[in-house]
Amino acid sequence: MITAIVSIVVESARIPEVAEAIVDLDGIEQVYSVTGDVDLIAVVRVRAHEDLAGVIADQLSKVTGVLDTSTNIAFKTYSKRDLDAAFDLGIDG
Repeated sequence: MITAIVSIVVESARIPEVAEAIVDLDGIEQVYSVTGDVDLIAVVRVRAHEDLAGVIADQLSKVTGVLDTSTNIAFKTYSKRDLDAAFDLGIDG
C-alpha cells in the first residue's frame, strides 16, 4: 500500500465543503483541517504509485475551491506501537 500526505491550499470560505468533497474521493483515508501554511491535509492510500495520479491530479486537484497542492510520499510508517517495540529493552518496570 502506498501512502501519500497531500497539503492543500483552499479558498478560505470553502474549507468545510472542500474537505467533505475530498474525503468522499476513492483513495482518500482522512482529511484534516489544520493551521499553518495550508488549509487541509489529506492522507491518500492506494495500491500502486500510478494510482496516485488518478486520485491527486485527476480528482483532488480538480475539486472546486482547491487552489494548490503539495504531495509527500511516505517511505515507511511508524506508529507509537512500532516505536515502543523498537526501544523496548526487555526490562520490566
